[in-house]
Amino acid sequence: MSTSVETTADVAHDNSFFAVIREALRGSERDFTQGPIWIALIILAIPMILEMSMESLFAVVDIFFVAKLGADAIAIVGLTESVMALIYAVAFGLAIGATATVARRIGEKDPEGAAKSAAHVIYSGIIISLVISVIGIIFAPNILTLLGAAPAIVAEGSTFMRIMVGGNAVVVFIFLLNAIFRGAGDAAIAMRVLILANGLNMILSPMFIFGIGPFPELGVTGAAVGTTIGRGIGVAYAAWHLFRPGGRIHVSRASWMLDTELLARLVKLSSTAVFQLLVATASWTALMPIMAGFGEVAIAGYVIALRVVMFALLPALGLSNAAATLVGQNLGAGKPERSESAVWKAAGFNTVLYFLVGAVFWLFSDPIIGIFSQEPEVLAYGTSALHIIAYGFAFYGLGMVLETAFNGAGDTWTPTYLNIFVFWLFEIPLAYLLAYYFEMGPSGVFWAITIAFSVLAIASAILFKRGKWKLKQV
Repeated sequence: MSTSVETTADVAHDNSFFAVIREALRGSERDFTQGPIWIALIILAIPMILEMSMESLFAVVDIFFVAKLGADAIAIVGLTESVMALIYAVAFGLAIGATATVARRIGEKDPEGAAKSAAHVIYSGIIISLVISVIGIIFAPNILTLLGAAPAIVAEGSTFMRIMVGGNAVVVFIFLLNAIFRGAGDAAIAMRVLILANGLNMILSPMFIFGIGPFPELGVTGAAVGTTIGRGIGVAYAAWHLFRPGGRIHVSRASWMLDTELLARLVKLSSTAVFQLLVATASWTALMPIMAGFGEVAIAGYVIALRVVMFALLPALGLSNAAATLVGQNLGAGKPERSESAVWKAAGFNTVLYFLVGAVFWLFSDPIIGIFSQEPEVLAYGTSALHIIAYGFAFYGLGMVLETAFNGAGDTWTPTYLNIFVFWLFEIPLAYLLAYYFEMGPSGVFWAITIAFSVLAIASAILFKRGKWKLKQV
């Protein structure tokens, strides 16, 4: 690409290809409410995609090492992750509120308001993570039993769940602090946080699982210990950047002064977003008992396939987050048409990219699942799941951008209604009918997932085109 220079707000920017890539990785001082949309998307999307890739590696790394311990260990991780998915929903719901409000204030050229919003979102995160910790530590065995785990799984998996759920604050705040940086347009910091946290997880988890060197051999529990420590250090690094002056957003002492009206608005916005994500992720938990009817090996294959799907789809969320940041900032600047253009560009790219990813998974599902387990039944179930779910990948890419765009505008109710209808009134009954009534077995559950997400993407596109999200105030 040839070199060109654009002057925006009296600041010259080099828009040559390699300069833009360097700017994306180092951090940018650009005003994303001006200039070429594609440049803004690239600068925001590259670190966000890398950030989400690092987040997805948490799941894949843990299941890779835990799979060496057998189907029971995989089942423990899978059952716990079905609960952690609810925590991710809470964390991501809070993050939606953080990104939407911070981005809107940045677009309005109100950095103090952005910092104050960030501080008040942190208040809510502290309270919520404490409540979840108490529940997880006390009721871990009961939760595993409720999910249909066998007594041996409950006995071995309770400690794992207590560490993961009890230490949920590291999950909540790694999502929350990174969302604040993304809303401010400082995506490079969020990327570095996840690189640090994931790098530590890749080193610590196998050492705690297998007892390498001076580390104790903790088995499946070691995965929880390594992941929690890695994320915890990542949170500390993010907090250091947020609280020190000099960045695109700085939470100072004045930002912490309690504003009950602001807190109430944030709680309202974030609670709707949390509910939205809970509706969606709880549907995955609701599918687990349907899968449990086919035994631990079916659960293990399903869990491995979902980890692979998560690994592939989280980078798509990175591009979606870039679009959401542009939506929020440009709505704040009074430029709704620019917001809409950014979303459709991101959605088109994501759709094409994930059609290709789905084709790769469809063609190579067996060797991909084989990386994680060679147990014949686990391999068969995992391959079937990945093969069928891959049919809907193009729709997943489209739907993720559109739903995230609604949230970036502060319109958290539209995707909430869509999630209730598609996942609870459509997907779960369909999964049960296909699996048991039509005797398709686990394949019926996999087909229900593919069909539901395809319906969700189409419905999201229709509602986004109507444009009511442009009128939302946050």
